Amino acid sequence: MRAGRVLFAAAIVFLVAAFSGCAGARTEGKTESEPVGAAENVMTSEAAAGEETEAKEAAVEVAGDAPGETAEAAGGEAEAAGDATEAAGVEPETVEEKTEAAVAETEADSDATEAAGEETVTFGDADDGGETTVERSFYAEEIPEDVFEGMQGKSYKADCPIPRSDLRYLHVLHKTLEGETQEGVMVCHKAIADDLLEIFEELYDEGYPIERMRLVDEYDAIDESSMADNNSSCFNYRVISHTNTISRHGLGVAVDINPLYNPYTKIVEGARTVEPANGEPYLDREADFPYKIDENDLCYRLFIEHGFEWGGAWRSSKDYQHFELSGTRLEEVRSLY
Repeated sequence: MRAGRVLFAAAIVFLVAAFSGCAGARTEGKTESEPVGAAENVMTSEAAAGEETEAKEAAVEVAGDAPGETAEAAGGEAEAAGDATEAAGVEPETVEEKTEAAVAETEADSDATEAAGEETVTFGDADDGGETTVERSFYAEEIPEDVFEGMQGKSYKADCPIPRSDLRYLHVLHKTLEGETQEGVMVCHKAIADDLLEIFEELYDEGYPIERMRLVDEYDAIDESSMADNNSSCFNYRVISHTNTISRHGLGVAVDINPLYNPYTKIVEGARTVEPANGEPYLDREADFPYKIDENDLCYRLFIEHGFEWGGAWRSSKDYQHFELSGTRLEEVRSLY
């Protein structure tokens, strides 16, 4: 190591001597940024000797200091390498965090889409030309113009005091007894629209059978015809017989589910009334038959959980198909009209 420093110093002295030897021959010199005058280029022998001495001292100083500077530089490089290594260690964590954030964002978008009822569902038999595709499965909206026109003089009569803006048109999916998926539509009061969407979506997910769900206007708003066809429905404006009180169906806060198999019955002047008439075989609630609603039924439990009462629990009459809003929520709706 010592010999190396001596050789290095000797090389410096040799270069300085060479420079001094040719200094008298140089007449002009400049850097790229600063011109140099001719008088400054002429170097006296005394000045050259002084510079030679300074150069030797500098060479010795450089030779003595170089190892320390080199070590310091090496230490700096090592520190820089350590910083780089540390940075490289952080990077995978950063990438992982970004990945988790991206996944969370995707799941949030998916949840929002699901909450909005946006999903493409295809059902029916394509071979028979009966395949149907819907992009929105469970949703409520204000009654479309063409639907409202079809309700005029039927479920929405001329003296109906309930404004169209207070009613909602529901679109749902439901399963038949055979497990086939069908579209269902229903008009109800806006006060229960969200309840019905939640109920029907859970019934669908659980495969609960509902034979059909069409607007009663397809039956000219005649309840007997709709019930006889086992059609589940809600809004149909009318008042309670011999009163001016709007019925629960007239308000759009009562729902009939699979009415043929869950008929209404009452004793009137010693005679039994059954609606629909073809539902009489299903008055025996101990018998086993499809679509039957009782207190162990999923449909019953869901409606009760959402604040409805069941007509099958009434005393003076039995309305096994019927669920109506009750309590303060019912009174709030009734006070509007």
